[in-house]
Amino acid sequence: MTFPPPLAPLSALEHPVLDWSDQAAPHSRHFGDVYFSRQSGQAETEHVFLKGNDLPGRFVAWQEPRPFVIGETGFGTGLNMLCAVACFQAHAPPGARLHLVSTERFPLQRDDLARALSAWPVLTHLARPLIDQWPLPVGGVHRLWLDERVILDLHFGDSVERLARLDGKVDAWFLDGFAPAKNPEMWQLALLKAMAAASRPGATFSTFTCAGVVKRGLSAAGFAWRKAPGFGRKREMLRGEIERPPQDDFRHDTPWFVPPPARRARHVAVIGAGVAGASVAHALARRGISVTLLDRTAPGAGASGNDQGALYVKLAAQTNLQSRFYLAGLQHSRRWLAQLDPENRLWRDCGVLQLATNDREARRQARFLANHPLPASLVEGVDAATASARSGIRLEHGGLDYPNAGWVRPRAICQRLAAAPGIMFRQGTVEHLVSSDRGWQLVLANGERLEADHVVIANAAQASRFAQSEALPLRVVRGQITQIELDGKATPELKRVVCAGGYVPPPLDGRLIVGASFRPNDSGQELRDEEHAANLAELAKTLPAYFEALQQADVELDPTRLQGRVALRAASPDKTPYAGPVPVAKRWHEDYAMLAKDARRIPATPGAHHPGLWISTAHGSRGFASAPLCAEIIASRLCDEPPPLERELVDHLHPGRRLIRELITSQ
Repeated sequence: MTFPPPLAPLSALEHPVLDWSDQAAPHSRHFGDVYFSRQSGQAETEHVFLKGNDLPGRFVAWQEPRPFVIGETGFGTGLNMLCAVACFQAHAPPGARLHLVSTERFPLQRDDLARALSAWPVLTHLARPLIDQWPLPVGGVHRLWLDERVILDLHFGDSVERLARLDGKVDAWFLDGFAPAKNPEMWQLALLKAMAAASRPGATFSTFTCAGVVKRGLSAAGFAWRKAPGFGRKREMLRGEIERPPQDDFRHDTPWFVPPPARRARHVAVIGAGVAGASVAHALARRGISVTLLDRTAPGAGASGNDQGALYVKLAAQTNLQSRFYLAGLQHSRRWLAQLDPENRLWRDCGVLQLATNDREARRQARFLANHPLPASLVEGVDAATASARSGIRLEHGGLDYPNAGWVRPRAICQRLAAAPGIMFRQGTVEHLVSSDRGWQLVLANGERLEADHVVIANAAQASRFAQSEALPLRVVRGQITQIELDGKATPELKRVVCAGGYVPPPLDGRLIVGASFRPNDSGQELRDEEHAANLAELAKTLPAYFEALQQADVELDPTRLQGRVALRAASPDKTPYAGPVPVAKRWHEDYAMLAKDARRIPATPGAHHPGLWISTAHGSRGFASAPLCAEIIASRLCDEPPPLERELVDHLHPGRRLIRELITSQ
C-alpha cells in the first residue's frame, strides 16, 4: 500500500445495515457484532477508554492554552466520544477545551443514531447537538460543536486514509471498532502507524482487545503496551503510550507548507469586518480569545454588504482539490448558519438550482454527476419539469439542484458576528503593520497604534496593501446587483435560488435581487445603467416565464430607474481563497529559488512565515461557502488544534502556493 493512500473519490458512503432485534443495542449485519455492550455500554466505555487513558486525572490537571485532543478509530454510535465529553465537563477547569477526532467508514443514518443514543438518557444533553448537526454520508472532515468548549471532527471514510491526512496531533487514543476477527481492517499495521505519526510525544492509547495481532502491530508502530484488567467478563484489555512518535514526512515534497510554530494568542486583531473577517473574529472569540475587529466603515459594509446573497458553489466536472474544498465549505456553512441563527432570520435553506442553459453546461453537469455519486439531499440532477416544480416557476432547462443550499443576509450576518461576546469593533483604517517583540503593532490612519499577539488580514481586495502581504497576487472584481421593487404586486412565488449566468434568490422584504455583474480589474463603484440592463437580460434568459410575469404585473424594469449596489470582490488567480499564515516572500524566493531551474530539486527548508500574521481573502462571489470554513482553519492553526480539513486541502488554501507556482512556471 502506498502511504498515504490516495484521496478517496467524492461520493456517498454506505450506511450500515443494522439489526434491532435486541432492543438494547444495534447489531451490524455486515460485521456480525454489536456497537456497544448490551449489559452496560457506558460503564465499559468509562472503564476501557476513560480510565484506560487516565482522562479524569489528566483533565483535572489540564492547563494548556491548546485543547486536549482525543483520537478515535471508529465513531460508531458516538458513545465513547459523548462519555469523554461528560468526563471533561465534570473534571476539566473552566478555561480548558476539548477537541475530538473520530473516523467512520459506515456512518449511521440520523434516525438510527438517535435511536441508539436514546439508550443513555444521562447523555441526552450531549447527544442532541450531535444529532442536530449530524452530517450527510460524504467522505471528508465534518466539524461539529458539541458545546462552546468542545469540537468534534468527524473524518468520514477509510480510517487509514483519514488518519494519514490528519493535520494535527493527538494526546489520547480510543482504539475501537468491531472485534479484530470480525473487522481486521480496523486493526491493520498501516492504521496503527498512522496513529503513531499523528501522536504527540507521550500520547496514550487504550483498547478493549488483547488480541495478538493488535499487540504485534502496536509494537511495530512504536507503541509500548501492557495488559490491564478488562471489563465485565473480558479478563484483559490493552493500554499504553508512545514516547517518541515517528517523524511525519507527509510534506516531504512540499516543505514550504510546514505549519509555523504555535504562538500563544490572548489578543488578536482582525482587519476587515466582512464575512471573512467577522467569521474569523467569531471563531477566535468562541475559543476564549479577545478580538479587536477593525473596519474603515462598519461590519458588512463592503463586498459583504448586500441585503441578500446566494449560498452556493459550482463544482468541477472532474474531482479536484478546489471542488473538494468548496463542497466541504458548503456543508460546513450549512451547519454554521444553523447554529448561528436557528430561527432562520438571517438565512434560508430553500435550495439552489444551477441551470444548464446551453449544451456545453449540460454536458459538464452530466460529467459531474457521473463522477460524483453524492447523496441526492446534497446535489441531484433534475430535468426541466422537476426544476420547475421545485422552483415554483416554469423553467425551460434542468440542471443541478442543491436542496440544502439557499440564500443569506450578508450584512446582517456580519453584524451578528461582530456583536458576539469577546469581540470589540473599532472603526478605522490600518495603514501599516509593524512586527514587535510582543507581536504586532497596527498603525491607524489617525496615527493611533494598537497592539496584538496576532493579526488576521481579511479586508478583501485591500489585503495586499500591506508590505507583508503585497507579494500575494489579488485582482479586483466589480459586481453590481439590481434591485427590483415588487410593491406588493401579484407575481409568481419563486421558491428556490436560481443560478445560471447570474443568480436570483426568492424575493425578500418585497424586493427582488438580481445579480451580479462580473467585471474583473474594474474598481469603479458607481451604479451603471448598462449593468442593470445586463442583469435584466440574464434574468429574462434564465427565467423567461418569471420575467414575463413581472412585465405583466407592471413591475418597474427600466434600467435607468432601478436601484442597486456595487461591491468590489477579491479573487486569486486560481479562484481559490487564501487562508493561512502569511509567507515571508523574500525568504521563499531565496529558499526555493532552485525550483525555477528544476522543480524536482526540493530543499528540506520549511517555509518562513511572518510570526503571528494570517490572512483570509480572495473569497470572490462564494464567500459564504468558503469564509466560515477558512475561519476555522485559521483559528485551528492559531490555537494549535487539528484543522477541519485534510492536509492536502489545508495546503491548497495556503497563501504561499502562488509563490511556489510562480517559481516553477518561471523555468
